[in-house]
Amino acid sequence: MLNQIVLAGASEGLALGNMLFVLVAFLVLMLLLKKYAWGPVVKMMEKRAEKVAHDLDTAEEARQQAEEMASKRSTQLQSARTEANGIVADAKTAAGKQRDQIVADAQADAQATKEQASAQIAQERSEAMAGVKGEVADLSVTIAQKIIQKELKLDDQKALIDAYIEGLGNK
Repeated sequence: MLNQIVLAGASEGLALGNMLFVLVAFLVLMLLLKKYAWGPVVKMMEKRAEKVAHDLDTAEEARQQAEEMASKRSTQLQSARTEANGIVADAKTAAGKQRDQIVADAQADAQATKEQASAQIAQERSEAMAGVKGEVADLSVTIAQKIIQKELKLDDQKALIDAYIEGLGNK
């Protein structure tokens, strides 16, 4: 059969030679493409696939870190709000205590002033009474001298008048 193809191809020997030349050229071209073009293209595609996979992994890690940071910030914000509310509450409590202390001090000062004024009034009253006693005693002695026309001892007269005034004061 091969003879028949070769003999049949003898009339067309040129066509069989062309076909073998094209086949050999095609095989050489395929080998050259495999060695110089296909290998670098495959390597480039593998590198690209690795880069895409790496970029996806990096993006996933970045997303997780962003979620963690958002969670931390949320927690920190909540704790800052809680702390701020505590500070405000403490300030209100301290202000209330200070207000109560100021009111108590003012009341104590008012009471002390009132007591001091009462003591001063009592002292001035007793001084006025003593002054009046002395004047009444002098006036009584003078009147008694004029009435009796004789001079009594001043100390005896003052003692008598003081006793009389004490008796009036007790009534």
